[in-house]
Amino acid sequence: MMTAMEAPIPAEQLMIVPANEAPWDDLAAIFGTTDYPGRCQCQRFKVLGWIWRDSTQEERTAMLRAQTACGDPDAAATSGLVAYVGGEPAGWVAVEPRTAYPKLRTSRVPWSGRDEDKGDDGIWAVTCFVVRKGYRGRGLTYPLARATIDFARAGGARALEAYPMITQPGKEITWGEVHVGARQVFEEAGFEEVSRPTARRVVMRIDFEQTGDDLGRHRADIDGWPASLR
Repeated sequence: MMTAMEAPIPAEQLMIVPANEAPWDDLAAIFGTTDYPGRCQCQRFKVLGWIWRDSTQEERTAMLRAQTACGDPDAAATSGLVAYVGGEPAGWVAVEPRTAYPKLRTSRVPWSGRDEDKGDDGIWAVTCFVVRKGYRGRGLTYPLARATIDFARAGGARALEAYPMITQPGKEITWGEVHVGARQVFEEAGFEEVSRPTARRVVMRIDFEQTGDDLGRHRADIDGWPASLR
């Protein structure tokens, strides 16, 4: 029999907000202090060089806190979204302009077989999911992935990309590997595969069509974003 902590999360219990509208303590609770998320602090694509050698735990934590601007609803920008389940902090997804991730520029995954401007600020990227212990296995990455679409569009993105893993039924993938998300999560959200640079990684993308009026409207919506998820 499925327990309450194993069942899919009901939509009425879910709320997703920009990270700057969440208290820092809530985000810290999601990341925890152990296993991959607690050590990385979502800095894999941010820190130049080899992440564990060239930065300390304290530095990575400080970087995440500055990037998210947690607790500052009036911040000009933030680096992701925070999910609450029944009022409890439960999940995180990183989404920003692709240029905000220096190590994406040197990774072959986003660029293999593609002719893209690496300095294009109008292309955003979803790079990391973290689901708090006790909420894993309940499908939380699906609504988080969907929420990145409105968030990126509201920020002026012309397109949104992700670089997820291809998962196989019955084959376990370690949490550290699948932090980029699973292919089916983005497929369900409406992303389309544009390249397959490795045997287990794909590039998924949504292109937005925006007029000048649309862009102005979406920017105005940020103050109350996203009403449908509150």
